[in-house]
Amino acid sequence: MNTFEDRERAFEAKFAHDAALQFKVEARRNKMLGRWAAELLGKTGESADKYVADVIREDFREPGDEDVYEKIAQDLGDRSDEETIRGKMREFFQSAKQEVLEAE
Repeated sequence: MNTFEDRERAFEAKFAHDAALQFKVEARRNKMLGRWAAELLGKTGESADKYVADVIREDFREPGDEDVYEKIAQDLGDRSDEETIRGKMREFFQSAKQEVLEAE
């Protein structure tokens, strides 16, 4: 095997690893966001768990974060505003990223 093929395989492996990490971070962020929103909605126990699962599933509807944001914003209504929701999304993303990297 030549050096070029080695580099290509290494690049492909890194790309796959980075994509998997990104997926894990976003899923964890969505779980945290779902828990936060469930609490604001007064959901507990099984109802909160179902809501969190719905938020996580929502992220598969379309690429990007807008589908998750729209669900949370619609569900919360006047309980929260755009700035707060997007701020929580950023905050939870950073927390989730740190947790995932520490678990690596």
